[in-house]
Amino acid sequence: MTHDDIAQRFVAARRAAKALNAYPGDIPSRLEDSYAIQERAIALWNQPVIGWKIGRLAPDKQAEHNTERLAGPIFAPTFKDYTGPVTLPVFVGGFAAVEAEFVFRIDHDADPAKTEYSDEEALRLIDAVFAGIEMAGSPLPTINALGPTVVASDFGNNFGLILGEKLAEFDSDSTVNVLNEHAVKGFTARTEIDGQVVGSGGLFTMPGGPLKAIAWLAGHLAARGRPLKRGQLISSGATTGIHDILPGQSSVVTFSGPLASPVLQLKTAPATPKTAELA
Repeated sequence: MTHDDIAQRFVAARRAAKALNAYPGDIPSRLEDSYAIQERAIALWNQPVIGWKIGRLAPDKQAEHNTERLAGPIFAPTFKDYTGPVTLPVFVGGFAAVEAEFVFRIDHDADPAKTEYSDEEALRLIDAVFAGIEMAGSPLPTINALGPTVVASDFGNNFGLILGEKLAEFDSDSTVNVLNEHAVKGFTARTEIDGQVVGSGGLFTMPGGPLKAIAWLAGHLAARGRPLKRGQLISSGATTGIHDILPGQSSVVTFSGPLASPVLQLKTAPATPKTAELA
């Protein structure tokens, strides 16, 4: 089974909105193979990439893969600029989850030859942070249980991004300590599903904070020949956790901060071939 075969089967399942009962090939042992599959799937999906999600490997997998993080594309058709409650498709029999996210916007095109970034250099890549929700989703119900190489191979387990209110702006010439200021560190989020609180957290919930994640992503993408571009959106990590959601359920994510406290609402519906490709 080739990388192309696996990518074609994932893309076909997504387009048909049909669950997969097993991984469609031999599970990759290396993330390098996973990203080769992801690249082929991006080409097959053939939609503009408007941003990237960052996921975190389980601690017991980080040494094995020599990284703490993984990446997946966010496509234009699955992006929602929040203006009110949103209905999102999910794969019946597949995997779906709600992730409260702090979303960063890229200020300018990154140097395509630069593959290592400091926290300071990562800060200078961004111009704003927004409230947001990443919709994780895959036709493979066991995607997370099978590990990071499986997650990375299927678009990083991404099925959309909801972009909410702007929480803060950053001046590229400002102090590198801006993200350590109390006002920004105080941003928090809470996730509810069907009225029950399922998780809470803050901007620095993820180990290392958002700048280390963005620094890693910038280098990773440059090495893949996909340097970050002006205006792209970076979903920086699951702030309150990864919360499974089923068709017909609803979720509310509430952000709190000194300047804004946006509330994002969504409900889910079974995916169809039409809504799966144009979510």
